[in-house]
Amino acid sequence: MSAASSEWFAAARFGMFVHFGLYSLAARHEWVRSRETMSDEQYDRYLEQFDPDLFDAGRLARAAREAGMRYAVLTAKHHDGFCLFDSKLTGYTSARATGRDLVAEFAEAMRAEGLRVGLYYSLLDWRHPDFTVDRFHPLRDSAPPDVNATRDMARYRAYMRGQVRELLTGYGPIDLLFFDFTYPPAPDGRPGKGPEEWGADELMRTVRELRPGILVNDRLGIPGDYVTPEQYQPDQPLTRDGAEVMWEACHTLNGSWGYDRDNHDYKDPALLVRMLVQSVACGGNLLLNVGPTGRGALDPRARGTLSAIAAWMELHERAVHGAGPSRFQPPPNALYTQRGRRLYLHLLAWPLKHVHLPGLAGRVRYAQLLHDGSEVRVQQLDGGLHEHNNLAPPGRPAGTLTLTLPVSAPDVLLPVIELVLEEEEEHR
Repeated sequence: MSAASSEWFAAARFGMFVHFGLYSLAARHEWVRSRETMSDEQYDRYLEQFDPDLFDAGRLARAAREAGMRYAVLTAKHHDGFCLFDSKLTGYTSARATGRDLVAEFAEAMRAEGLRVGLYYSLLDWRHPDFTVDRFHPLRDSAPPDVNATRDMARYRAYMRGQVRELLTGYGPIDLLFFDFTYPPAPDGRPGKGPEEWGADELMRTVRELRPGILVNDRLGIPGDYVTPEQYQPDQPLTRDGAEVMWEACHTLNGSWGYDRDNHDYKDPALLVRMLVQSVACGGNLLLNVGPTGRGALDPRARGTLSAIAAWMELHERAVHGAGPSRFQPPPNALYTQRGRRLYLHLLAWPLKHVHLPGLAGRVRYAQLLHDGSEVRVQQLDGGLHEHNNLAPPGRPAGTLTLTLPVSAPDVLLPVIELVLEEEEEHR
């Protein structure tokens, strides 16, 4: 990985994950085939009906860009083995089923909107005849005991490498590759799969040879360029052997990656914005998933969520893009992000008139609410007078900067105060 490769990723901070496939027609989670232990014949009813007539990659790309996302990742192949690209190694593809290469449409549309292109590729493949039946395979309970006798993972590994080669040579520059996933054996002894089964080292060499500057995640079971905490939110920088690593928290809107019609447990847009800011404050990214419907469109709740985030990002994006952690310690119920001399105070709870910032007295040239550019008055406490009674508040140390705020919070998902630091602070 080159330094330039990591720079765009760290500056982007926010991306869109798109899970779409045959499982979208079932509309009850992307693992539906495994959960319900469906046979090939049972699952084929979705292949027969697959018609993504409302899949509009251009519209999806515009929604991502407007929401402040700088890259997007599409499920080129999920665990069921169905490919959204025109693979020459299998007929189990959107191109064969509908005449449409959705990966090609996606990549072209994202680049047209200025977004970096990422592809998700499942290491699992429940359709491939050489993929051995294991703890997650849909046939785990129905297959005969000797089902794996004629299955050959070496042939499957060659198939994987061939498909990855297709993706990295047939669709223009791919910026990011999200492999998924490595798993241990089950407690009952049913086998899992790890780096040896995937041929992880050889697969990674193939990727590096084809796309030297590409970013690859950590789910091959060997170290990648960045780590991918899933469905939980780190509250501090992530490290490996004491050194900070690049990371990306991947989250769903409602707990399901694929379209789940009856799941209404949606995260509030304000919560998602706080999660984004917390990621940036801890040196990470947020990859937020949408699961298009069986016809390929975003459902109204997903569209509304992206629109709400877009409204906030339109006014606050400079507190996110190109920003990262700060060396300053934020006050309670707040987060800091920083970009050069611009320090951004994100207020998770709106205080009554004042907020006290330790260690910033004498270091701030100007303060303003970011959404409207209105000045915020500042007062330095040097030991320290406070308000009208000339008494220092208990426990308030020297060097505290006090901001005076309006009583009513701004009508935004997360209020942000932009603090312009003195010039010398940028180089400390």
